[in-house]
Amino acid sequence: MTTITEVHEGARIPPFARAPVGGVALATVAVLLAVSPWYGYHRDELYFRLLGEHPRLGYFDTPPLTPMIARVSAAVFGDTVVALRIIPALCTGAVIVLVALLARELGGGRAAQVLAAAGTATAVLPLIAGHTLLTLTPDLVVWTAVVLCLLRVLLHGDGRYWLWVGVLAGVATYNRDLIVLLLVSAGVGLLAAGPRKVLLDRRLWIGAGLALVIAAPNLVYQVTHDWPQLQMADALKLDEGSDNRAVFVPLQILLLGPPQFVLVVAGWIRLWRDRATRALAIAYPVACALTLYSGGRPDYVGVFLLYLFAAGCVTAAGWRRRPVLVAALAVNAAASIVVALPVIPASSLTGTPVATINEVARESVGMRGLAVQVAEVVRGLPPADRAGAVLLTSNYGQAGALDRWAGELGLPKVYSGHDELWWWGPPPEGTRVVVALSWDTSFLAARFARCTQAGTVHGMAGEEEGIPISVCRDPVRPWRQMWPEARHYS
Repeated sequence: MTTITEVHEGARIPPFARAPVGGVALATVAVLLAVSPWYGYHRDELYFRLLGEHPRLGYFDTPPLTPMIARVSAAVFGDTVVALRIIPALCTGAVIVLVALLARELGGGRAAQVLAAAGTATAVLPLIAGHTLLTLTPDLVVWTAVVLCLLRVLLHGDGRYWLWVGVLAGVATYNRDLIVLLLVSAGVGLLAAGPRKVLLDRRLWIGAGLALVIAAPNLVYQVTHDWPQLQMADALKLDEGSDNRAVFVPLQILLLGPPQFVLVVAGWIRLWRDRATRALAIAYPVACALTLYSGGRPDYVGVFLLYLFAAGCVTAAGWRRRPVLVAALAVNAAASIVVALPVIPASSLTGTPVATINEVARESVGMRGLAVQVAEVVRGLPPADRAGAVLLTSNYGQAGALDRWAGELGLPKVYSGHDELWWWGPPPEGTRVVVALSWDTSFLAARFARCTQAGTVHGMAGEEEGIPISVCRDPVRPWRQMWPEARHYS
């Protein structure tokens, strides 16, 4: 049994349970790859695929890493939904190994490491991130690696790992600037509880310099484009902030699962009692407070939950009633698989609790059907109108779907005023026929001489269900004058 004591510099690290932890990781990757074609593309995946077709140093609403993953996946593995999900599956396998290594760093032996690996592999958040290419997917890997490096510094005084913290933090900025949340929260913890001596290590400042050098191109993009990430954060705060705050606390329990959250609590207590790791215990409530204040999503603190869970596994490895915990984790695993993975048939998803709980699932159903329905409207246009028509969408998911199947279905070019796509510009002047997907038909009616509803999107489990498909003709003003009115961030 591992007791709750400070781990001092030079303390022996338990052997790594390579075979069982690796087995759990490989089995999870295999399951994720097996179910990867079920349902279909998520709206964000289609958007990242579209952005990846236009490589840039940055985009208004996201740095370039995830779109580049989408581009590389399509180029190497093929332009399919399965190909797009190979890297996410591998990322989750890496997260499982990293969480087990966190338990090992905290003094956990074989039982604690296997418990950490199995509990991570059967938690909702890592499974969702492993099934779908989201910005969350790379974040879980890089952030967990940063925490592992921080533990090497705090527990063993190995300042070399400050350099790795800097490198990983710099890389993380190319996915989301949210890595600042982890660094600031950990910094507050160190200032409040120590060990402050680690802040005097010159390698910390060298690591900070490395982070700035690596992140410099991304920072230059932000500065020269009026800090678009901050503009997006403000837009998301207005659009989703209240909803995010309302579900923040319950999702802290559900993101990993109730049994795992018991170990999160045990892990927080463990880190708090050890002066060497108390800073990481403090970091979690600091991160929660910052996320609540900004109206951020509950999953922004997902990595904090993972490292607290790893610490809890070290404690739980010595519990007398460990079989009860294992049984609870097994029950939670079954529930997590149903919630996080495409187990329920797509035709039956609407109206189920899964569609309510897991927005990723409901936004992965029917995207190709949406493109097919728009194609039917386009084919119904008179030949003269069809030759010069364009598509206009109200969000990036619609635009990504129409672009993905444009070649197969014979669709014209797509335009949108949503997020990054607005910056790509309006349709050419002289374009007089538009097939539009938008709830706001009054917006269209005020800007075209004639608009008629030609169809309604159906067969969707998400927000696109019931959206009108309109055919609008003859814009009343030049496109360059109307385009600023089409811009919206969310």
